[in-house]
Amino acid sequence: MTAHRPGPLRRGCEARTTGRTPAGTAYTLHGTGELPVLLVAGAGGGGRIWEQHQVPALTAAGRLVVTFDHGPAATGPHELAFIIRELLEALAWPACPLVGHSLGALAVQELLLTDPRLASGALLAATRGRPDAVGEALARAEAASAASGVRPPPEYEAFVSLTHNLSPRTLADEATTAQWLDLFEIAALTGVSAAHRPAPPVRDRLADYGRIRLPVLVLGFADDVLAPAPLGREVARAIPGAHYAELPDAGHLGFLERPEAFNALLLDFLATLSPTDPGAPRVA
Repeated sequence: MTAHRPGPLRRGCEARTTGRTPAGTAYTLHGTGELPVLLVAGAGGGGRIWEQHQVPALTAAGRLVVTFDHGPAATGPHELAFIIRELLEALAWPACPLVGHSLGALAVQELLLTDPRLASGALLAATRGRPDAVGEALARAEAASAASGVRPPPEYEAFVSLTHNLSPRTLADEATTAQWLDLFEIAALTGVSAAHRPAPPVRDRLADYGRIRLPVLVLGFADDVLAPAPLGREVARAIPGAHYAELPDAGHLGFLERPEAFNALLLDFLATLSPTDPGAPRVA
């Protein structure tokens, strides 16, 4: 692994550089741009989930993309927000845009409340601001399953992941569904799948989001059963000045199901943010 020295952004850096923060968080820098953007994955925490679709689009647009692994250590949004804070402070860059998905979005929302100096704006995908009946039922079921000590077979985990994360349009395509099943089963076999991990309870934070004063785009996926689009719309209403967009024919992993549409919305949002001087010091 190549060590990366935190500091001012520079032209001519390697197209892919890896490193670890003082606390041990593994991260990767993609591209040679001077305008960074941090991508925060959901449960499971693998930064590679962004590499097939989002990283190429962002680096082609001149962005320096930061991905990182948070794994099972980030059991909830507060723990993950702490990891994000430590990563950004270790890199010692000016405030940059943050992109979060699911648990990653919840963590970014917490960071916007506690450390807004670290961000210049945020795209929040598949998020929520409060618990709902379906989500609480799923959390209870996952907790009971974990407490039983009996882990489902990988084939069953793959099926659960398939039905929880994809849209009916994708599931209607048998060839595509078979490919997704293979990916989910590999994830289950290697322990990467988050299907068997109980999620922490979600707190009602909608009233607190009224204190956020940064540019925010909330992105919902119309067929998302884990983070229903109406709950994301509530988050957008709660944050002053936030905008809401929704992708049709997309489930919880809509950024992978419909990457072109997702990337277009992401790049358009980033273009609305005021660029930060790469040499500027961090705002105290």
